[in-house]
Amino acid sequence: MKILNNISQFIVGIVFIFSGFVKAIDPLGSTYKFVDYFEAFGMEFFNSIAFPLAIILSSLEFIIGFSILFSIKKKYTSWLLLMFMAFFTVLTLILAIYNPVTDCGCFGDAIIMTNWQTFGKNIFLMIFTIILVINRNKFEVKWNNVKQWSYLFVAFSLIITLSVYYYNNLPLIDFRPYKVGTYIPEKMIVPENARKAEYETILKYQKNDEVKEFTLENLPDSTWEWVSTENILISKGDDPKIHDFTISTLIGNDITKIVLNDDKFTFLLVAYDLNKSNLKNIHEINELSTFVHESGKSNFICLTSSLESEINDFKEKTNASYSFFNTDEITLKTIIRSNPGIVLLKKGTIIGKWHHRNLPSTKEIVNEYLENPKYQNMTTDKEEVLALSEN
Repeated sequence: MKILNNISQFIVGIVFIFSGFVKAIDPLGSTYKFVDYFEAFGMEFFNSIAFPLAIILSSLEFIIGFSILFSIKKKYTSWLLLMFMAFFTVLTLILAIYNPVTDCGCFGDAIIMTNWQTFGKNIFLMIFTIILVINRNKFEVKWNNVKQWSYLFVAFSLIITLSVYYYNNLPLIDFRPYKVGTYIPEKMIVPENARKAEYETILKYQKNDEVKEFTLENLPDSTWEWVSTENILISKGDDPKIHDFTISTLIGNDITKIVLNDDKFTFLLVAYDLNKSNLKNIHEINELSTFVHESGKSNFICLTSSLESEINDFKEKTNASYSFFNTDEITLKTIIRSNPGIVLLKKGTIIGKWHHRNLPSTKEIVNEYLENPKYQNMTTDKEEVLALSEN
């Protein structure tokens, strides 16, 4: 029983610590996921508290995992763990049945799971949770009461600090398909070894007012008359990593290939909603835009999902002189966790990303990118892209 209890502590503790950590280093990602759920259930009035809920959830998961793994305040933590698991197991069952949002978000963008996979994961963890609750009085306590509270305070301070820091900066680890070093066109193609979607073909035939269903392996004789054919999805195939990246003019012309194939550097000012954009550093952004255009070595454009009227208001408010193009809001939120943020492309490869609070100086841009020999004759060779990512 002691071995089983230790195994349960380790599995539950590690899973909860990992889940809390990946959410804490990308608090905006968790915020967007809460908003997705609220809107799917018609609860948009809760959108304003999505960010604090994201902080609370990541902190709670991390603290529970930390406490379970190190046997801190075992009695209270075991019951808290049970209540947490009971609530989310029921919730994920509802999500699996109705599927309002396809990606559960339980491990942020680090591990993508379907709702049924998440429910199965919760059932698996519930087994170990029950073991821990039953044996809550048998945990080995290594520290006195003061030390236990001290360690909890340190863990809580750490996870809150991480959340606040990475809210004001880009995530520590970029798990999304738009990380630095990504050659976007390659990610827009389904790999050769990808799983193909599987369908079952059902054919309906009629004979003497009787309608029956048949499969391709069991077709009726010629005395039956075909009525209809239905293809039923048995298992979903793999999608390309990037399947929704498009750039269009304000009148709807698609310029995605033009941007991705440009030999020049292209600075993308990504602002999914101009009305919500932080304008604290807009002066530095305008200076960067002016420098880029005057240098003649690169382009500077803005990608947004805002309407033309909102774009015009933004131009008037900020004196923006660069061009604006439309891209899907969810895509922009995925590209960079900053509104606005800067992404640097060359020939379709992402070679730099910056939060609006941490924009590089023009000197840094010139030395590290515009005049850096490794970017002068870039190709789309896979090995070169990987090398850029590592650097």
